[in-house]
Amino acid sequence: MPGHIQTVQRAAAILTALSERTRLGVADLAEELGLPKGTVRGLLRTLQAQGLVEHERETGSFRLGAALLTMGSSYLEGNELRQRSFGWADGLAARTRADVWIGTPHDARVLIVHHAATSPNGRHAVAIGLLLPVHATAMGKVLLAGGPHLRAAVQRAGLCAYTEATITDPARLDRELARVREQGWGLAIGELTDDQVSIAAPIGDRLNPAVGAIAISGPAGRLLRAGVPRPDLLDRLRDAAGGLSRELGAPGWRGRRA
Repeated sequence: MPGHIQTVQRAAAILTALSERTRLGVADLAEELGLPKGTVRGLLRTLQAQGLVEHERETGSFRLGAALLTMGSSYLEGNELRQRSFGWADGLAARTRADVWIGTPHDARVLIVHHAATSPNGRHAVAIGLLLPVHATAMGKVLLAGGPHLRAAVQRAGLCAYTEATITDPARLDRELARVREQGWGLAIGELTDDQVSIAAPIGDRLNPAVGAIAISGPAGRLLRAGVPRPDLLDRLRDAAGGLSRELGAPGWRGRRA
């Protein structure tokens, strides 16, 4: 697109690659991005000087820098969906005894902005800022069902398999999304992680019927009965989604009772 600055685009591509792979060397980045090693090395030096990447002397590889944590924290603190989700998510976790996740679409993935964990093992701190694939999660399916632009981005990126249950066929995914739109909630059974189930409902605001999603997750034996979500859990999930949507100014929640 006109007006884009190539150097900035390349630097952003490096940061994106490091966010997906954790640690990469100059040669790996050059190959992945299709750039000369000298160009990548110069960009990394500049990013390192700004604290955006860090160099590991032992391995020679690069990783994301601490400066990005401050930027990410500023984004989260200003995110209205996150700020309004605390009470709803924590209350839902207490009532269902399941982990509760709040996500929003970001770069054809689901960005976790809040996680209410049911076990005191610190996982919630790690989960904030996590990026999950949209086609392999209940939250992602809900967001895909409500956002055609997101669906187009996912089509371009492709449907990667994470388990044997992951949907990788575009036609099958379209049928799944039609079902999500009809019933008003999404379900993923072992599609991202074996033996883990997630159930999600959309969160709307003033302008977007699916600005985010709220999900509960846990073992299949706890969340499902005869292969479908327990009605009591689904009701509580949908009540939380509706309440949060109303707080965000949604004119009317479009979900439907199962």
